[in-house]
Amino acid sequence: MIKLRLRRMGAKKQPSYRIVAADVRSPRDGRFIEIVGFYNPQTDPYTLQVNEERAKYWLDHGAQPTDTVRSLLVKSGVIPQRAVAASGEGASASSATE
Repeated sequence: MIKLRLRRMGAKKQPSYRIVAADVRSPRDGRFIEIVGFYNPQTDPYTLQVNEERAKYWLDHGAQPTDTVRSLLVKSGVIPQRAVAASGEGASASSATE
């Protein structure tokens, strides 16, 4: 299974992240398939650069984004806000009825 996740870069105490497509079994900073974007939370405001075409490609081919990457993709406009809200409502509604 492929995941879109963050790969930590930068110096000690100065993290920046690459958004990568990686196999689930690979370690966090280990082997990856492709770099999809870049995220730097240290700047004010934060820096976010996403290759929308490649992110959509991986999402269409079954890659699952982590929670943090999902929120970053929503902020960059790759995933529409409605899709995240709809998927979140379904999970809470089904657990509330049980």
